[in-house]
Amino acid sequence: MLEPLIENKMDPYLLPIIQGSYQNFQATVGTNIVDVTLIARRCTRRTGTRMWRRGADSDGYVANFVETEQILHYNGFTASFIQVRGSIPLLWEQIVDLTYKPSFEIVRPEDGPKVAERHFLDLCKKYGSVLAVNLVNTHGGEGRLSERFSNAMQPILSDNIQYVQFDFHKICGHIHFERLSILYDQIEDYLKNHRYFLLNMDGEKIEEQTGVVRTNCIDCLDRTNVTQSMIARKVMERQLNQIGVFNANDSISAYPTFDTSFKNMWANHGDEISIQYSGTPALKGDFVRCGTRTIQGIAKDGWNSLARYYLNNFADGSKQDAIDLLQGHYIVSASRDLALPAEPEGLEAYVSMKLASVLVLTGLMFAMMSLRQARNDWRHLLLSLVSAGLSLGIGAYMRANGRKFTNRPRLLKSRH
Repeated sequence: MLEPLIENKMDPYLLPIIQGSYQNFQATVGTNIVDVTLIARRCTRRTGTRMWRRGADSDGYVANFVETEQILHYNGFTASFIQVRGSIPLLWEQIVDLTYKPSFEIVRPEDGPKVAERHFLDLCKKYGSVLAVNLVNTHGGEGRLSERFSNAMQPILSDNIQYVQFDFHKICGHIHFERLSILYDQIEDYLKNHRYFLLNMDGEKIEEQTGVVRTNCIDCLDRTNVTQSMIARKVMERQLNQIGVFNANDSISAYPTFDTSFKNMWANHGDEISIQYSGTPALKGDFVRCGTRTIQGIAKDGWNSLARYYLNNFADGSKQDAIDLLQGHYIVSASRDLALPAEPEGLEAYVSMKLASVLVLTGLMFAMMSLRQARNDWRHLLLSLVSAGLSLGIGAYMRANGRKFTNRPRLLKSRH
């Protein structure tokens, strides 16, 4: 009886919080004022950073799982539409090793189908029907992972669980995101059949959402946000048409103020979700915000990609430890051995990375300086070759042992 009593007394001092995003705007459509809210709620089961939390755990909970609800208020009507995103529900990793794109590693491949089944059965309990939209490439490393995902889906496909493969990069490239209309044509019937939530002015339910679209790419950030914003836009146009704000042929783009506010809302939402997982705003955000790719947006994507590389390799290990402590995934106890691993990791590894980089650059600098003097004295040529060889040797060692030079979690090993 003591524990419930303590919990009741503590209730006034506890504040429930949600990690995710909140966006809102009001816009005039003709003589009507429409209020739109976008709320994202992140699952706490498998939280973490981009490279240290990939795929699913053995219970089917996936990394970067976010439920996004778009809510519309107008003249007493309330409409809502929910989408979800989440990492590919298999046991897989992508451990940083100083390369720009570390290789994908499948963990316990024999358990993959069971994990995927658990994940989708759980989604069916919560949302009814589920349509999985896979935006991953069908070639290269992503292609091999996508193929495993597709194979794991085949035994569980049914009227309530459906699967669509859409190679985003192959079809849309880097600038032709308007070709997402091809994907919409494939899923339009599903969206119409499973509808959305709608209350009339009397608070009576006249529509109910009976299914959810689950979208994923590799990170479930950039391609996913572009796709979800497109789906949300189409559904909102149907909602506005049903409640009488839009005529049959109206679209959001016909109302510039509303259009701009809607785009900014989804772009801001995508940036906040991305910052929580990767440390940077979303890529491809210029299309969501402006409706087209821009030179400035492409340049910003390049900068954010470099920032992600740095954070993933040299900062996110410590951040993952902090998240695990906050979420209770690592419990500190007096009986637990808190001794640090003997192998240099974390801050020690970062210092080693700095030292190795300095040695490589110093060796190259001496090689160039000595090469200039080689005409006058053959010993300078020898010194140049030795310096260059030292730099190449250190560089080769760094490449072969890249994981030792990254900032890794120290409290918990990445496990499933």
